[in-house]
Amino acid sequence: MHTNKLINETSPYLLQHAHNPVDWFAWGEEALQKARYENKPLLVSIGYSACHWCHVMERESFEDEATARIMNEHFINIKIDREERPDLDHIYMDAVQAMTGSGGWPLNVFLTPDGRPFYGGTYFPPKRAFNRPSWQEVLQSVAQAFQQKRNEIDSQAENLTEHLVQANSFGLNANTDPEQMFKNENLVETFEIILKSADKEWGGFGKAPKFPQSFVILYLLRYYHVSDNQDALKQALLSIDKMIEGGIYDQVGGGFARYATDNEWLVPHFEKMLYDNALLISVLSEAFQLTGKIRYREVIEETMQFILRELFFEEGGFYSALDADSEGEEGKYYVWNYTEVKHLLGQDADIFCEFYDITPNGNWEGENILRVKEPLEIFSSNKNLDVKSLQQLLKSCREKLLLARTKRIPPMTDDKIILGWNALMNIACSKAFAATGIEVYRQLAVRNMNFLLDKFSLDRENEFYHTWKKGTGKFPAFIDDYAFLIRALIRLQTITANNNWLIKAKDLTEFVIENFSEEGTGFFFYTKKDQADVIVRKKEVYDGAVPSGNSMMAYNLYHLAVLFEKDEWRQRSFDMIASLSKAIAKYPVSFGLWACLFQEIIAGTDEIVITGKSYTDQHVQLLKHYIPHSIIITSGTADHDFPLLADKPVTDGVLIYLCRNFSCLPSVKTTKELISLINNPDRG
Repeated sequence: MHTNKLINETSPYLLQHAHNPVDWFAWGEEALQKARYENKPLLVSIGYSACHWCHVMERESFEDEATARIMNEHFINIKIDREERPDLDHIYMDAVQAMTGSGGWPLNVFLTPDGRPFYGGTYFPPKRAFNRPSWQEVLQSVAQAFQQKRNEIDSQAENLTEHLVQANSFGLNANTDPEQMFKNENLVETFEIILKSADKEWGGFGKAPKFPQSFVILYLLRYYHVSDNQDALKQALLSIDKMIEGGIYDQVGGGFARYATDNEWLVPHFEKMLYDNALLISVLSEAFQLTGKIRYREVIEETMQFILRELFFEEGGFYSALDADSEGEEGKYYVWNYTEVKHLLGQDADIFCEFYDITPNGNWEGENILRVKEPLEIFSSNKNLDVKSLQQLLKSCREKLLLARTKRIPPMTDDKIILGWNALMNIACSKAFAATGIEVYRQLAVRNMNFLLDKFSLDRENEFYHTWKKGTGKFPAFIDDYAFLIRALIRLQTITANNNWLIKAKDLTEFVIENFSEEGTGFFFYTKKDQADVIVRKKEVYDGAVPSGNSMMAYNLYHLAVLFEKDEWRQRSFDMIASLSKAIAKYPVSFGLWACLFQEIIAGTDEIVITGKSYTDQHVQLLKHYIPHSIIITSGTADHDFPLLADKPVTDGVLIYLCRNFSCLPSVKTTKELISLINNPDRG
């Protein structure tokens, strides 16, 4: 009797496979025990709900009875949602990359009964194609090898596991002289390396497929701020402008797709992830603070509207993602037929179609992905049209298309709520409020944080779940979850002036140090020390689609060290950077958030203190200014829990101090005076 055990799971990705003829298990002791008892290899297949090729392989192979028979006879089959178990995904992805030189999803990896990998790959077709064997051929040959060449398989598994352990052993020798490391020349070198990989025509970095690279753009914005280097500003804004004009940005409904498949940002991979949108809102908020460009504010608002409309859970959390596919076709929900647009918009269609590059032949597979080929001001000038009237017309037309689009069958929503991704979105809400002053965003940040601290919390203090859905938390939180949550708490205090958020951030940091630290290196493991179901505790340092937990913790330690006068935390942050300094300088695109922290340490951090019973107006004004390397602490009452607030008088009015290393300049009374102090090169 064959049974598929996924029907009781909550992950949308696992539920998609719950009716396959494959005897799927979720990762857990039942499957692992069965493999050991029956002496069968484990077949672990990893993907996520918004993954196009995962859907393809399911249709072609996992729904096929004959293929399922081979899988069920020879293997114990496990399905993993990589977003639920990123710890397992990291381990087995590293193994497959070591074996094959490449990786991706779906990730299909074969393990010995004790969980060690010995063979794997990504997508396999149902029939031999693309220089790849068929999935059935792979299954038959692995099953045969396991029966007939067990010694070789055990040896391969041992070698691969040893490779994973060795690859993890960085950070032990940080023989770097701090005097040499924290020098301005290193920032210049990092900037020059970034510019070498920059696409000077279409923005972004490297060739297609093109990802947003949010942290690299932040580095350039901040580098311009401290150096006045125009090339840095130009490349940062070019990257932002080309993305928000391209098809990677949903011109009708707001929000960004995960990446573009071409250099011009026209054709996205249509899935929309919460984390990408959160990080891009953060980037746009800094760009708007720096430039005051109204289009950036509009895109912040449009993207926030998209998230509230399509990814918001009414109790206060944010869903994970929207699928790329609908009705079995990638992008079907988002693309437009010329005739349909003409019918919907009537007499306004011609100008709308010209502005958004909508043509009878289409710009992608006979259909149209909306994109802006000329900015509004240039287009209106060339057409001799009034800018405001054109803006209103385009807005009205977009609203008509959005309404029409709601009548289509939408892509599936991955409605699990992930702690770390929600924390990134919380940071985005805080930064969007700071930049725009839109009060709804501040309220949303507070509401979301209360939701996270309530729903994700275990009974034990400071312990959290990684995911939550329908009243149930699952899986112990990982370093990313804690690191991003601590950062969100620090940022939330900045915009609310509620210093209790900082106390919570400090408590969580102490918990992380106790439970995730690697002895002797200063780095943090991905998993908590008592987690038993992983063959190796990984350390992640690369900043990819999301920042690494280690880079975010280095940031947290650096800022909290100032706020709580913890010299050992500051030193730990420095030691982490010292261990990676050569890699950060040489490969800044892969260490984007590390590079931003590196820059702040060298440029110096503005410690801003606001006291007084009527601080509110000056506080909100201050937040709108671009002061990227700063810590802001505010109090309307005497507060001796924080060294920066100690001995600062609290008056009926407001006093603002600019400090560095606990040495403060005389107080001023207005934001304008503070900005003059910050911009004064002789302030000391």
